[in-house]
Amino acid sequence: MFHLMPYRDLPADFEDRYRSAYIDPPWFEIADPDKVGQYYNATLDELLYAAKAGFHGLCTNQHHQNVYGFMANPSLLGSVLARGTNGANIAIIQLGSTLPSTTPPTRIAEEYAILDCISGGRLIAGFPTGLPTDATISNGVVPVEQRERYREALALVKKAWSAKEIFAWNGKHYQLGMVNLWPRPIQQPHPPIWIPGSGISSTAEYVVSNDHCFCHLSYHGAKNATYTADRFWELVAKKGRDDNPHRYSFLQLIGVADSDAEAEELYAPHAEYFFRKLLHTPSYYQQIPGCLEYDALVQALTYNPRGGFNLRDMRARDFYDNGFVIVGSPKTVREQLKEWMKRLRVGHLLALLQFGSMPTQLCKRNVDLFAREVLPHLEPVWDEYEDRWWPERLRAARPAAAMAAAS
Repeated sequence: MFHLMPYRDLPADFEDRYRSAYIDPPWFEIADPDKVGQYYNATLDELLYAAKAGFHGLCTNQHHQNVYGFMANPSLLGSVLARGTNGANIAIIQLGSTLPSTTPPTRIAEEYAILDCISGGRLIAGFPTGLPTDATISNGVVPVEQRERYREALALVKKAWSAKEIFAWNGKHYQLGMVNLWPRPIQQPHPPIWIPGSGISSTAEYVVSNDHCFCHLSYHGAKNATYTADRFWELVAKKGRDDNPHRYSFLQLIGVADSDAEAEELYAPHAEYFFRKLLHTPSYYQQIPGCLEYDALVQALTYNPRGGFNLRDMRARDFYDNGFVIVGSPKTVREQLKEWMKRLRVGHLLALLQFGSMPTQLCKRNVDLFAREVLPHLEPVWDEYEDRWWPERLRAARPAAAMAAAS
């Protein structure tokens, strides 16, 4: 269960008044602090509800100075989720704290170690490079340094988690005279590491080279992910890695109802709210000069699956027809998801079941139907492969409430 924690009550004319949900909208013009408090609590309720329904993991994320998702510190929410699921076989997936924006990065190493200890070794450590707007505009990272800071920081974090002796770190961007973390993660040498990306570039190559899990977060649906998935698996083969589907995670917006017609009607306003108001971003915020390395720049100029869509000109029918959102009856949804999971070789499906302005009641209904009538059909798709990117103590504990309900 993936969650963005969006602002759910923007004015109807939001897209006419503001160029983007990133950076531009002044807080005091549109936000209500009391509502924001309600949204944070609703987000936690929805995630914990998914845990009880039988999901395998709960997934948070981090963004800054934007309206579409403002978990500014996902470790705060992760700590609530870790404590609230004690005794359950639920992974706590932090997708996650951004290393280039945090100095020193050992702060994140400490926070994640705390989460692993609270959860009893159930943490999945997500390390996004960070959006250009988050790093450069919101946190003042020099664009051309963003990725090299990231890689140095992650190397420091991994060593800090597992080193048996106190050590000094004298890097280009970080200098620490004595590193001796308290606490350390239960999982050694480190928890499973997931790294998000939106396309095939240096990030994907770095992920495969280090044998971590690549999380494809495109928000444009499985139908538009074939190019990236195919290039990813070509890269895996080129690097001599195995074809285990669990090294590839994918995010998909999903809306389930009793019938196809009901689902299309129920989720239409929330899909339009999400893409037209929240996700639309001018290119000058996503393509800040210096943030993209050469390979990523070439890809953006030659093939960009986002480039052919003007989100503010699209309606719900367009989002459905183009696969941005999979909606329908349980049968329709599970058949489409199984098809795409096999086509793309998706080992971890990140189900975004609350999107846009969707109220908690509808989100919980979506969770219920998905857990009861879709999830049991997806669980065995890749059973023949060992999931090395999952907390070890959870690997044999997959049967959940969803399976019981189905039987």
